[in-house]
Amino acid sequence: MQNIEIPIWPYVYGGPSGTGKIRSIPEDFIVKESLSFEPSGAGEHAFLQIQKKGENTEYVARQLSRFANVRQRDVSYAGLKDRYALTTQWFSVWLPGKADPDWTQFDSDSMTVLHAVRHARKLKRGVLSGNSFKLVIRDWQGDRAKTIRQLELIKANGIANYFGSQRFGNEGQNVNKALAMFEGAKVGREQRSMYLSAARSYLFNLILADRVAQNNWNQPVIGDSYQFDLSHSCFQSDQPDAEIIRRLADKEIHPTGVLWGVGNADVSADALAIEQAVIQAHQALAQGLIASAVDRDRRALRVNVQDLCWQFIDDTTLELEFTLAAGSYATSVLREIIAC
Repeated sequence: MQNIEIPIWPYVYGGPSGTGKIRSIPEDFIVKESLSFEPSGAGEHAFLQIQKKGENTEYVARQLSRFANVRQRDVSYAGLKDRYALTTQWFSVWLPGKADPDWTQFDSDSMTVLHAVRHARKLKRGVLSGNSFKLVIRDWQGDRAKTIRQLELIKANGIANYFGSQRFGNEGQNVNKALAMFEGAKVGREQRSMYLSAARSYLFNLILADRVAQNNWNQPVIGDSYQFDLSHSCFQSDQPDAEIIRRLADKEIHPTGVLWGVGNADVSADALAIEQAVIQAHQALAQGLIASAVDRDRRALRVNVQDLCWQFIDDTTLELEFTLAAGSYATSVLREIIAC
């Protein structure tokens, strides 16, 4: 079987200008997710805003199902959050005809229920407006002036919207496990979803890497499909006109790359050729996703880094704060400025 290694994806701003350590303690990596709607206050689903430290999302979901005495599939969440971090995220628990348990009894040293409210529908994946981050980089060494220039460029122009390394598992093994699964290896339901996501994300990153290398990851290509900022809505254009060029410059829209699966291309001409070249070079992954009936989708090649601010606490400590759209990775910001 082919063994795939995750490459170092091309950088947008010249590569890291320093080194440092992240996640020295969980409080160095603080994440807070924001829902894209306001829970109604009534319904069969208890929405819980939970702060967790040193635990992964699936573990919290399992603990909630045991505590509330419900099936695990009756516990939902909008997105996965880092384990080695201090994170605040939402969960829902389906409690038809039942009163809420005393959620304060769920609290532990690593998990705290901050807020509980009812809603009519369960929490679905991806229904977030974004995630805010506060990160501390310790033992930083490097070129301070270059780092600041890079941060200014990131603030002005956004970053390449790569899937982060955590998507691919330890040393990228989730992609190889996807290949094994496509060749007949038996896996559990949870692992299957993880491996499919890794395979699709890997193909997307290859397409984005090609566009970064060509310096058109944030520029129009003939036949591109564009996504509105902070939206999943897309439109296709055979030939970029002055309005598309203006909206790209203003970061109102972004070029997209395919999340491979069953469906229409939604691009043409040069944009299609770029994507087809990657897909044809990785037929085992591409055909495996098709055979697994994964739906095709689009993802923005660029993401805005909103409200970005930074400060050097001292000569070896750099603090960053920013907000990203749901589905984008803080590590994709960090990789542009530090090697860690």
